[in-house]
Amino acid sequence: MKKIIFIIGSLRRKSFNKALSEIAKEIIGERAEVSFLDYSDLPFFSQDIEFPAPEIVSRIRKEILDSDGIWIFSPEYNFNIPGGLKNLLDWLSRPLEKGDTERITALTGKKVTFSGAGGRMATANVRKRLSEFAVFMKMEHMDAEETGISISAEDFSSDTLHISDTDMERLEKQAELFLKFIGV
Repeated sequence: MKKIIFIIGSLRRKSFNKALSEIAKEIIGERAEVSFLDYSDLPFFSQDIEFPAPEIVSRIRKEILDSDGIWIFSPEYNFNIPGGLKNLLDWLSRPLEKGDTERITALTGKKVTFSGAGGRMATANVRKRLSEFAVFMKMEHMDAEETGISISAEDFSSDTLHISDTDMERLEKQAELFLKFIGV
C-alpha cells in the first residue's frame, strides 16, 4: 500500500489546515496509508548541530524517505511560508551525508502537492512559494490544480473550518489526481 505523509504548516492546536487535512484523509480512505508528520519539537536549523543529525531529524527524514508522497497543508503567514514549516523544510533540504556534493536529501525525487486554508488570498502565495521550493529541492511537484480555501470571518471567529461544496469538489479532485500521481 502506498504511503502518504501529511505535513501541516500550522502548529496551532485548532489549525484550520489540520482540519482540512483530516477531510483529505477521509477522501483518500483505505486507498493509501496516511500519516501525519510531527515536527513540533524540531530544533532550529543550525550547521553547528547538522552532523550527526539530532535524533528527531533522523526520525523525520526516515518518515519522509519511507513515504511515496507528501501532501503539505499550510496557511500563509505574511504572504509566505510559516516559520515552523520553513524550519522543517530547511532541515529536510540538507544532504543526508556530510560532504555530499550531489546534495541528495530526504526530499529528492519525492512527489508532492500543496493545499491550504487561509485568508482572502486562499493561501495562493504560500502555495506558490512551496512549489518554487519543490523545484529547487528536486521534488516532483504535481502539476495540477491545488486547493486553496479562503476562510470566512465567521469560521475565524468560531475556530471551525467549513468548506463549500465547490471547495470539497476541488479537494476531492486533488486527492484523486495525487493518488494517481503516486501510482495508486
